[in-house]
Amino acid sequence: YVAAVYEHESILSPTPAALVERRSALELMGRNLDIYEQQVLAAARQGAQIIVFPEDGIHGFNFTRSSIYPYLDFVPHSHSGRWNPCREPYLFNDTEVVQRLSCMALKNKIFLVANLGTKQPCERSDPRCPSDGRYQFNTNVAFAADGTLLATYRKHNLYFEYAFDTPPEPDYAFFDTPFAGKFGMFTCFDILFFEPAVNLIRQYNLKQIVYPTAWMNQLPLLSAVEFQQAFATAFNVNILAANIHHPTLGMTGSGIYTPVKSFIYHNMESYGGKLIVAEIPVISADYKTNLEKTPGRVSEKGKGQSPPSFYAEMMYDNFTFVPVWGEEGELQVCANTLCCYLNYRRAVSTDELYALGVFDGLHTVHGTYYVQACALVKCGGLSFSTCGQEVTDATALIDFQLWANMSTPYIFPLLLTSGITLDFADHMGWKNNHYFLSKNRTASGLLTAALYGRWYEKD
Repeated sequence: YVAAVYEHESILSPTPAALVERRSALELMGRNLDIYEQQVLAAARQGAQIIVFPEDGIHGFNFTRSSIYPYLDFVPHSHSGRWNPCREPYLFNDTEVVQRLSCMALKNKIFLVANLGTKQPCERSDPRCPSDGRYQFNTNVAFAADGTLLATYRKHNLYFEYAFDTPPEPDYAFFDTPFAGKFGMFTCFDILFFEPAVNLIRQYNLKQIVYPTAWMNQLPLLSAVEFQQAFATAFNVNILAANIHHPTLGMTGSGIYTPVKSFIYHNMESYGGKLIVAEIPVISADYKTNLEKTPGRVSEKGKGQSPPSFYAEMMYDNFTFVPVWGEEGELQVCANTLCCYLNYRRAVSTDELYALGVFDGLHTVHGTYYVQACALVKCGGLSFSTCGQEVTDATALIDFQLWANMSTPYIFPLLLTSGITLDFADHMGWKNNHYFLSKNRTASGLLTAALYGRWYEKD
């Protein structure tokens, strides 16, 4: 099927904390919706059957709970009836934004997914009801090609979003399409957690995901395109990921991903939005995921004499590293119960410093979640203290086999090359209770090769 995602440089309110009238909120959102309208038309002309827009693309961010209120639409969450906002605009008050989105879908005969702020009044008798008498949600909406509202999803894992509430129960949101079956949906930070993302995919055996995000890149392990691809590979799904474009805030990186191929956009230099349109195969529901343990043998090398280990901070976590010296070698480094092994050969020798790092523990900055990570990274300079820094360019081409005795089946294989481009492993999977990733020469200089494990039970 043909999919489109739009990386949008949103027009932001210069004073998001100021209280404004609904009228001026609609005026600002209208300017963003005007751009959406052009992009939906462009995507439809290129044959796209579905288009996805980013998180916060319509209203922007940095609001307070009260300053975002005029920007919120009312969207019935569990709509028993089927509502077409474009054709039935008078059913509810404050639905101007959903009406416009619905009409874009209808006019261009395209499935459309977008993110907006919504409100829902609540009763004083509801113990969770906020003191202002309403819930405010970060919400995705999905429309059919005739403008019907098919599904809503309220973001569960909020990322310092004080204007919004967490829904009382996780939403498991998905919708059906004639061209690719069911699509599941979740938002941004949700991708790192079991609820609802992983549970949704497993429970409903979903193979297509739409993913609005407003992601701030963090190298070396959590760059947007790098993690989006890793998720598609780990769960064997297609992901349509639309990110916001604000390079000054470190925000860029969208794409259309299959488990083995991607069409991405990552651009920290230029301004303006970017439409990606690509044709990808539908994944059938009986395809096995990468999460099943399979028997096999890992070469038992890597038990050689390792150089001295050192500590450095990476992604705000205290990693234990060993330097990757020389043309070739076998290394091992451990932390807690996790041991990480590397066999390597430099295909092109350079004077860049690489290191093999391991972390097994609770990550506590910008969210709390348990990580098991085993990572081969290029250091920022030639001293040990630069290992773990954000690096975007590299020239060394390395053949490697990386493996670790991971305790969780949820492993995201990361392979990032120079200029924030993606590469794909030759082989990966389980062998004798170790997960491995191997590559015979990356296409360009290696930035990161890692096994990023999420041990959800220990969050």
